[in-house]
Amino acid sequence: MAKSTISIRVDEDLKKETEKTLDSMGLNITTAFTIFAKTLVKEQRFPFEITADPFYGKENQAYLKRAIKDLEDNGGNAHELIND
Repeated sequence: MAKSTISIRVDEDLKKETEKTLDSMGLNITTAFTIFAKTLVKEQRFPFEITADPFYGKENQAYLKRAIKDLEDNGGNAHELIND
């Protein structure tokens, strides 16, 4: 079977950490991606659950903007979970 090259760009630190983690499993990035791709094709779905990170949700981003504005304007308020 002929081989083909896939080139992707990722953060350098992420690449290093990925290589380190895979090495501890006895794998490299090529093998890990091949496992991913074969499973994707076979199952016709991602081989893991993909969920949204609530940090980047509109509600949380709006809350953070309000909190930053309050901090800049008024010195902020203690979080409800922080006991003074």
